[in-house]
Amino acid sequence: MAGRGKLIAVIGDEDTCTGFLLGGIGELNKNRKPNFLVVEKETSIAEIEETFKSFLTRNDIGIILINQFIAEMIRHAIDQHMESIPAVLEIPSKEHPYDASKDSILRRAKGMFCAEDFR
Repeated sequence: MAGRGKLIAVIGDEDTCTGFLLGGIGELNKNRKPNFLVVEKETSIAEIEETFKSFLTRNDIGIILINQFIAEMIRHAIDQHMESIPAVLEIPSKEHPYDASKDSILRRAKGMFCAEDFR
């Protein structure tokens, strides 16, 4: 990875992954493992969690984008991730709008500051 940036990984529904793949994020690592997972109705929660954990261990990934409704399925695994890289960002999907109250990163960030810090 010397001289190269890190990849963006995506765990999302078909529309989300297609959009990001058309934007050019699709890559295979040296082990021929992709940096995305298309979650369909028949995709098991175990497969989603396994893919998420594998993205966490890959040194070529700097950001993991995950649809928020999928993040809810593996919330325990996301909440256990405390490192800054790879950053885990929850994003909306076409069918499921973003809900800031469910975003674990935003909840952690709010806990770092109090209202007096902004006065």
